Amino acid sequence: MAPLKLAIIGGGPSAFYVASRLLSLFPKDEPLASQLRIHIYDRLWAPHGLVRYGVAPDHPEVKVCVFPPGPPVLSNAIPLSQNCTHKFDEVAADPRLRFFGNVQVGPQTPPAIAHSLPISLSALRPHYTHLLLSTGCTVPTLHAALPPSDRTIPALSLVHWYTQHPTRPSPPPLHRTEHVSVIGQGNVALDVARMLLTPPDVLDRYDVPASVLDVLHRSAVRHVSIIGRRGPLQAAFTTKELRELTTLPGASMLPLAPELVASPPAGTKLTRQQSRILQILQQRAQTTTTTTPGAATAERTWSLDFFRSPTGFTSDGRHLALAHTALDERSRAVPTGATSQLRTDLVVTALGHHADPESAYYDPASGHLRTDRGRVLDATGRALRRVYASGWAATGARGVLAATMIDAYAVADAILGDHFGDSSGAAGAGCSDDDDDDDDDALVSSSDVDPESVPREIEEGVRDKRIVRYDQWKKVDAEEVRRGEEGKERERMGWEEARDFLTRTAAW
Repeated sequence: MAPLKLAIIGGGPSAFYVASRLLSLFPKDEPLASQLRIHIYDRLWAPHGLVRYGVAPDHPEVKVCVFPPGPPVLSNAIPLSQNCTHKFDEVAADPRLRFFGNVQVGPQTPPAIAHSLPISLSALRPHYTHLLLSTGCTVPTLHAALPPSDRTIPALSLVHWYTQHPTRPSPPPLHRTEHVSVIGQGNVALDVARMLLTPPDVLDRYDVPASVLDVLHRSAVRHVSIIGRRGPLQAAFTTKELRELTTLPGASMLPLAPELVASPPAGTKLTRQQSRILQILQQRAQTTTTTTPGAATAERTWSLDFFRSPTGFTSDGRHLALAHTALDERSRAVPTGATSQLRTDLVVTALGHHADPESAYYDPASGHLRTDRGRVLDATGRALRRVYASGWAATGARGVLAATMIDAYAVADAILGDHFGDSSGAAGAGCSDDDDDDDDDALVSSSDVDPESVPREIEEGVRDKRIVRYDQWKKVDAEEVRRGEEGKERERMGWEEARDFLTRTAAW
């Protein structure tokens, strides 16, 4: 086996799944194992990506991943479940894998992380034979009529605030916000609504930073409107998310108009999820409060506002202008000509995410990198030699962790198939036969590389205590858990506090 030294850009679940499969297929005690090295670079100082910075704190069960028993294989075997981070710890314990956190490879997508160490992609080239882009979808999709402002924020900013993301978004002005309008009806929209409506004393035991809880304790939010341009059967949220919101203590759902939850005409085929969502809404329609949002005597309330599409703020800046919509024959939302206004203090746009549009391999039509079976394509559709993408960077912002695992294993197999010169016709499809090491288009070197080398900038960053390695992260992780022992999952550290802790404990 020729040396395979893989640089992975991004340290989320997809990166660790790819690494897991490659390392498992070449166990440490086999002769070929010495020819494999994997280095993971992440712009965040802590690993695990969305598992740490994207999952709602009150949903720790979402962090449970599936792994087939034994070496990972693509089969119909019933998988075992365990916490993602525990499995990723096992992967990182393999000496052939190294993690370098707080390293920004290539240009930064705003908002920037000031303390991350910048390094160019070209600086990696002489040190690796293969490159994997697992950079995710880090850019929020914005609403054309509602650009970010002091009254409009992307849901991603709110999520990054309550997960203490290193981009350090400002906390929302909840102390002077009574009515929040969330644009979008996916799971993230319901996550945001639930976090704003859940009593802080309930959130106390979860992985919610103390600074976030302080803001939530002072929150004046009384009502959250969850606005979508189509109807209940087209909503993107899951049954689980809806049921959880409908049973949230201390918050009541405002009633829906009967026609919105009426059973569809006989013969209409509904998916299982559509049927369950309709059943939940029909049940709640009979029990929900009749109070109006913001009423002085009402508890916290929320509503699902279907068939509404925002067109911007009114001239007084206090109301959200809404166009009323209906479904056409292709189930697309079209304006009816009717309009209304909604008094609101804060708008949160939850319309999804896409990959970095500044990437040379970004496809604006799909919102992610141009790929074919895990291989990154150039603008002409030609597969780049030994350059791959996995996870949301390759598939778009959709799917659960199990889907990410399956995709990652397939990409790992593509890497191995190409490396070993698979003659089946599938591996390497679209790649140039030219294997010239001096090809200007190559992003990685095809010549022999030093298995242990890293770019000079990385060596200096480690020496200057700007880069976090996995063993150092585990010390921070243990300290966060220790600080949360008083009935709380953990108490998170920010970069400055983590750096000071590592310095004080001589962990660098």
